[in-house]
Amino acid sequence: METNLAVLIDGDNIPSAYIKEMMEEIAKYGNPTIKRIYGDWTKPHLVKWKNVLLENAINPIQQYGYTQGKNATDSAMIIDAMDILYSDKVDGFCLVSSDSDFTRLATRLREAGKNVIGIGEKKTPEPFIVACDRFIYIEILKNSDKDSDQSSEKGGKSSKKKNVDKITPKVVRLISQTISDVADEDGWAFLGDVGSLLQKKQPNFDSRNYGFQKLTPMIHSIDKFEIESRTNQNSKFKLIYVRNKD
Repeated sequence: METNLAVLIDGDNIPSAYIKEMMEEIAKYGNPTIKRIYGDWTKPHLVKWKNVLLENAINPIQQYGYTQGKNATDSAMIIDAMDILYSDKVDGFCLVSSDSDFTRLATRLREAGKNVIGIGEKKTPEPFIVACDRFIYIEILKNSDKDSDQSSEKGGKSSKKKNVDKITPKVVRLISQTISDVADEDGWAFLGDVGSLLQKKQPNFDSRNYGFQKLTPMIHSIDKFEIESRTNQNSKFKLIYVRNKD
């Protein structure tokens, strides 16, 4: 059964240039049955959004700023989210914003048993990130698209990504501990389980943040881990296992 998602976008807080990659990313997690974007459409800074709304079937919600210095858009988005929650028409929410004001909303939606995906820029405050089940930096979506284009132009050679994070000792320790948490008696852990637990521990953990499209090549690049490919008797696919080196 397909997961239905409500996609709520803070138009004041997210650049329109990322819309194509963002909607493609959201489609990986479910069917966006509700797509709304909030903002004061009388303001000139939202003009660029107007050009892409019809192409992506996103419903613009007009919200005037009643008082200078106060963000009425946030309030409208929160109220709508709660209405959608009580209608019980979706299985999860995708909150697109870099604003920490949505931290309590994300927490409340998860308390109600809904899956919450956050999408925002790298400047997003930590409280909002950890309030989500998964948080995706919007910059890596644009980088991924550019890199795939550049790779094609260079005959399949992947180019060095810009704006990627370094794999620090702290990241290595996080992966190592997570492997230990789900490993069998011989120290081997199914990589799918490792990835799931990493996401629970750190909602913004994503191999793309470090320049890798998948977790497997990222693990391969770190010399502190062993990787083993095993044949699955029930299917033609191979299963990837990983363990810490002694």
